Amino acid sequence: MTIKISIDCMGGDHGPSVTIPAAVSFAKHEPDAELILVGLEDIIRAELKKHHAVDHPRLSIVNATEIVAMDDPVEVALRRKKDSSMRVAISLVKEGRAHVCVSAGNTGALMAVSRYVLKTIPGIDRPAICFPMPNQKDSPTYMLDLGANVDCEPHHLHQFALMATALVAALEGKAKPTVGLLNIGEEDIKGNEVVKQTAPLLRADHERGILNFYGNVEGNDIFAGTTDIVVCDGFVGNVVLKASEGLGRFVKKALTSEFKRNPLNMLGAIFAFGALRSFSRRMNPSRYNGASLLGLRGLVFKSHGGESAYGYEWAIKRAYDAANYDVISRISKTIADLMPQSDAPSTPENLSAVSDLAQQKTA
Repeated sequence: MTIKISIDCMGGDHGPSVTIPAAVSFAKHEPDAELILVGLEDIIRAELKKHHAVDHPRLSIVNATEIVAMDDPVEVALRRKKDSSMRVAISLVKEGRAHVCVSAGNTGALMAVSRYVLKTIPGIDRPAICFPMPNQKDSPTYMLDLGANVDCEPHHLHQFALMATALVAALEGKAKPTVGLLNIGEEDIKGNEVVKQTAPLLRADHERGILNFYGNVEGNDIFAGTTDIVVCDGFVGNVVLKASEGLGRFVKKALTSEFKRNPLNMLGAIFAFGALRSFSRRMNPSRYNGASLLGLRGLVFKSHGGESAYGYEWAIKRAYDAANYDVISRISKTIADLMPQSDAPSTPENLSAVSDLAQQKTA
């Protein structure tokens, strides 16, 4: 089966100078992928020409006349830029012309436009951003939410756990991935009221054989790989993500600085070159690039806005795998079979409601 991926070529800090070479490289390595490059056609063609890929049989172009800037308000992305590369790329998924969309654009705009165009899966109140984090077991710890929903209720965290279980089961081949609830301690008496009320919901699903709920986990468990999935609200998740990225950059810079401090240290670096190279590869955040927007009636993946072509290609790969394993059907079935339907509306009724989502409060 050929997987068709729509690429928002104009999104992110670097636009086509990153997205096009990443798409060209992925197309060369994955014969079952077809990439639809969305954006300003002349610019895309010029970039393809640089990489000798203008006539590549599995690369096509869809023209879009507008660009959602990284600092554009959500209202602008929704109301004024209806022919943006972001919106057109997402619309291709809705129309069935693409299986999945990848964008490095403005996160708030991407979530809001995706929700408006694709709508949410029945039974899901709020989409969530799910991102794989590195751990000591050299396998990802999937964490959500990472910023889409600052204020959550227990049933939202419950839905996040169900969606992530379906995602990880598909991508990692684990029938019953373990789920941890992020807290300030393992004891049930600790945490805020939302966390305390969420735990019984997850525990009840564990007893019914629906979820493999491990229990409460702490921040250090994320990188220890204690559980396959860590569930939290978007405020906490985003802080953890940004702190982790900052720590990674600090460690890399500190190691480089120390090895250059004097000749003896430099000699030690030469002897440790192999180990340092493996360490750098293992901890390279680009290898984990590509966050999935779970809960939508279509697949959308978010690349870090400042990523290199190497990192953006990883986001394309994760999007390809999710489409190839039919993650949407798995999540929809999981929710339909296991989740009692919420009384709250699962889709926004108007543009104003969607705008609230991008301001970190969903309708």
